[in-house]
Amino acid sequence: MVKGEHESALTDEAIIRQVMRGDVDVFVELITRYQQHVGRIVAGHVPHEMVEEVAHNVFVRAYTSLSTYSFRKPFSHWLATIAVRSCYDVWRAAGRKEVPFSALADEDHQEWTDQLLAAESNERFEELARQKETKDLLDRALAQLSAENRMVVTLVHLEGYSVREAANLLGWTVVNVKVRAHRARQQLRKILEGFVGNAA
Repeated sequence: MVKGEHESALTDEAIIRQVMRGDVDVFVELITRYQQHVGRIVAGHVPHEMVEEVAHNVFVRAYTSLSTYSFRKPFSHWLATIAVRSCYDVWRAAGRKEVPFSALADEDHQEWTDQLLAAESNERFEELARQKETKDLLDRALAQLSAENRMVVTLVHLEGYSVREAANLLGWTVVNVKVRAHRARQQLRKILEGFVGNAA
């Protein structure tokens, strides 16, 4: 059996234990296995031009923190947590970005914004938020939120994570996520109302 085939047959746990014993080269196998997984997570949370850099940083953080991995949860979950927190750090470092309302005042977005503001249920809100033609407007509105609120809205309302799952990914309490999710959704609604008011 060639070396590459043997490494591919190893479990994540076996690879991690090898790395921790000093065989650092085998960490490349974990990167190969999970680069698409990490890339998808990161692409959902940061601008396109930053995806490669942030994804690289996720693996650097994972490698340097490998001794803290406890084997209680799958490695993919632990890595996803690092990816989400890395994205959160990007937004926290960037701070809030101001987007002039006039930049959003076009007819294509007006009808959708009206529908989103009228959404009575979380399900309808989430359905409208996922529509492809709304992505640009929603991204601009999300950029107005704090890093914390942006991550909570994205995880809970747009990506469908449960409050408990989002809390685990972010390292926050369930209560904190519930409160932030509620406040963030209200903030997002106000921002979108501002877009509508300035577009009129």
